[in-house]
Amino acid sequence: MPAMSEQSSDLPTLDVAIVGAGFGGLYMLHKLRQLGLRARIFEAGGGVGGTWYWNRYPGARCDVVSMEYSYQFSDELQQEWEWSERYATQPEILRYVNHVADRFDLRKDIEFNTRVSSAVFDEAAGRWTVTTGQGQRVSAQFCVMATGCLSSTNLPDFPGLDSFRGERYHTGQWPHEGVDFTGKRVGVIGTGSSAIQSVPIIAQQAAQLTVFQRTASYTIPAHNSAIAPAEVQAIKADYRGFRERNKQQPFGVDFRSSKASALEVSVEEREREYEDRWQRGGLAFLGAFGDLLFNREANATAADFIRRKIASIVRDPALAAKLAPTQIVGCKRLCVDTGYYDTFNRPNVALVDVGETPIEAITPAGVKVGGQEYAFDCLVFATGFDAMTGALLKIDVRGRAGLTLQQKWAEGPRTYLGLQTVGFPNLFTITGPGSPSVLTNMLPSIEQHVEWIADCIHYVGSRGLRTIEATQPAEDAWVEHVNGVANQTLYPGCNSWYLGANVPGKPRVFMPYIGFPPYVQKCNEVVAKGYEGFRLAS
Repeated sequence: MPAMSEQSSDLPTLDVAIVGAGFGGLYMLHKLRQLGLRARIFEAGGGVGGTWYWNRYPGARCDVVSMEYSYQFSDELQQEWEWSERYATQPEILRYVNHVADRFDLRKDIEFNTRVSSAVFDEAAGRWTVTTGQGQRVSAQFCVMATGCLSSTNLPDFPGLDSFRGERYHTGQWPHEGVDFTGKRVGVIGTGSSAIQSVPIIAQQAAQLTVFQRTASYTIPAHNSAIAPAEVQAIKADYRGFRERNKQQPFGVDFRSSKASALEVSVEEREREYEDRWQRGGLAFLGAFGDLLFNREANATAADFIRRKIASIVRDPALAAKLAPTQIVGCKRLCVDTGYYDTFNRPNVALVDVGETPIEAITPAGVKVGGQEYAFDCLVFATGFDAMTGALLKIDVRGRAGLTLQQKWAEGPRTYLGLQTVGFPNLFTITGPGSPSVLTNMLPSIEQHVEWIADCIHYVGSRGLRTIEATQPAEDAWVEHVNGVANQTLYPGCNSWYLGANVPGKPRVFMPYIGFPPYVQKCNEVVAKGYEGFRLAS
């Protein structure tokens, strides 16, 4: 495919500028190279990996099994790479991503330690001008945002935050050299996934660990282990079939999802199924019955089972009660742990409930709650991310007539298929809001988006067109559809980061699309109908 139209400018020119060198950006670069296009990645970090480059906190581990949380675009890559554990650790995933970057010689087209500060659309030229924090500017016909769904850390503005005299860490921006908590008094603020993974390990080192919990989380044991060679051999013998079967699952992952109702089986059968899922471990617990995410009464049976498990593990009944969640199972991200609840049986671990009595302030010595000050040597903020939109909105993105993306999304993100937003021609988002993204196995979702975007760019270029942009009716209809699907489920039923509820002032909009197979079908239909819902111009 020949290079696309040039801009009459002295700026360096690209066909495609890619922001982010995580799984999405790397595969996007690889696909565009195959099309013979000039593409370059701009990456704020010092290496590849995205989320897995920054999140190096103790116990960081994927909650999708390794044989599924991996690229499938290259069968040779699938066959040659050997995963050591059922749920890969952050170091192993990072080794894998680096292997991919080296294997496909991607680094030569990546600019590391380069944060994109703005992307501005030039209507006359039909091109994007991308500017970095160092003042570098390039012109590109297309801009692809591979900024990730969980890459912009969220740090609440606690009073006195900067006054703390000890060491301060955020799980999403962990020191690459690691942290030794031996003999230290440590406070962990937050009880989401990163806390649930890190607390058991920090507790083994710290002299005293205090966990500040606003909302208890549901977490299922991982039962992690080495992958049996026979299992690896069986999957690799039919990797293509394994992948295709998983793509037909609602979440794009092998949950062994049942269509049975939790309310239509006997109590004994229901308990057996939950126990089997608990012993197997992992997110597949949500696949136990087909109505767990649609019917409150069915969901309550799962919630009650987990609460009884907590009570059986945590020896102090009062503490077990505090650790028992009360919200709907799954409306917040279900977590996967190794020894989380049992950690609270340790004599050096304490829990402070800040749900009803919030943190008053961070003090020079520690944390103040309810008039009591807790002293620490180290504070760990496990306060999550500004999910789905945070990283993208930190960039000054300006489309037609100078419209900023912040203005366009002031009342919540609006997209067509999670791929484009009206007013921003030739700008694509990989796993953007309005696509399945975080409610799926991220790797197949990323690959599906990258392949769709690459095909679209090829279509535009091969026909001598200049721009492609979502239409307003298509965007409006898609936003309505995404909301309609979500409202048929229990997902919007609690304050979660799916809704942006963890970030003060962020509009409450359910951002992901629920259902991987119907989403892929819709994307394919759009292409088959000549990119229905998009306006193409020369």
